[in-house]
Amino acid sequence: MSNATIPPVAANEAFAVTEREAVYRAIFERRDMRHFAGGTVDPVVMRRILTAAHHAPSVGYMQPWRFVRVASRALRVDLKALVEQERKQTAHALGERADAFMRLKIEGLMDAAEVWVVALAEGRERHVFGRRTMPQMDLASVACAIQNLWLAARAEGLGVGWVSMFDPQAVAARLGMPDGAEPVALLCIGPVHHFYDEPMLEQERWSRRASLDDLVFEDVWGRAPCKPTAPHE
Repeated sequence: MSNATIPPVAANEAFAVTEREAVYRAIFERRDMRHFAGGTVDPVVMRRILTAAHHAPSVGYMQPWRFVRVASRALRVDLKALVEQERKQTAHALGERADAFMRLKIEGLMDAAEVWVVALAEGRERHVFGRRTMPQMDLASVACAIQNLWLAARAEGLGVGWVSMFDPQAVAARLGMPDGAEPVALLCIGPVHHFYDEPMLEQERWSRRASLDDLVFEDVWGRAPCKPTAPHE
């Protein structure tokens, strides 16, 4: 279990202690994996993971997620080429950090047991509930589905790597997606030799986790929350 501080939990309808700790363990030990050990994923396990994703919350219950399994090795090769093309463009955009970026391993498309594309469905303009002023909530809903999948996979002992460096129009065309559908993630899923002790980009000193206290405000943006006081006796 991570040494992250977990606030106390209300007793009413709370999970048993061991169950609760398992949930937090999956959260704290989830990693964006880049190194995979090949192998396979049992179809029954993969179905459980996808079912977890499909039980994510979605605005207006629109369920905008779609999942495409990449079964063809030739398709993996094509997707890797698209990622590599964007990788070079990203390096150019990073300027002085380009060399450091190019040394990072950013995907495991050819090594992972499974590759899945998670996409937004077509016809999303029909869904107005919760999206009239915030149309991006369809993307937020898909992100929730991916997180559910990620945590379920970690509980199953499988790694997941989210690859987002690609031209979405090129991937959509390669997969024959209908107009309006949009790929969000290439997910590498499968056995790993070991999970990273900390996020890979922390290990590589690319970045670090921000302090939670710097990200929590009260009433007004930038105002730190007041510390709770003990109730009067």
